[in-house]
Amino acid sequence: MSRYTGPAYKKSRRLGFSTLENGKELARKPYAPGQHGMSRKKKSSEYGLQLQEKQKLRFMYGLTEKQFAKTFKNASKMTGIAGENFFKLLESRLDNVVYRMGLSNTRRGARQIVNHGHIIVNGTSVDIPSFSVKPGSIITIKEKSLNHPAIKQALENTLARPAYIEFDNKKMTGTYIRMPERNELHADINESLIVEYYNR
Repeated sequence: MSRYTGPAYKKSRRLGFSTLENGKELARKPYAPGQHGMSRKKKSSEYGLQLQEKQKLRFMYGLTEKQFAKTFKNASKMTGIAGENFFKLLESRLDNVVYRMGLSNTRRGARQIVNHGHIIVNGTSVDIPSFSVKPGSIITIKEKSLNHPAIKQALENTLARPAYIEFDNKKMTGTYIRMPERNELHADINESLIVEYYNR
């Protein structure tokens, strides 16, 4: 399955969940799209709930089905709770770290910034959005990209960053201090349902 590139608002409304994490998609129309959106019943079967939870997380991070399943497989091999490990691996993707640093207003935009070669990790240019950032890694913007209009605008709009991300506005460098704790991640995601989905 290819990556979803359609309207984020429509997908969020269908899932009843803000995939952009700002709630704007559901503020005006908190119901599914289409002429029957207000009366459409949500799936209530156990499988339906598991599938919906998987889709919420997958669309939030913007992964293809293959990428998502591969990340879950890697998380299952780690020690600890599989669901939490899965969440942490998704959060450690370079495109997500760039988004959390405030270099883009959306993960989709952050993926584009990485793809276009604007980012350096520990002194090496990296243009792979799925690159796994290790704790302690230093992320910088290439010198020629310091005045990139989209990056500058995103930084101006950034009001706060998570505790596991540090950013120096003067040096324009960020540090992925550590992996996040579960209570620092999205509270409306029930990762145990996703584990059940893949273990069924």
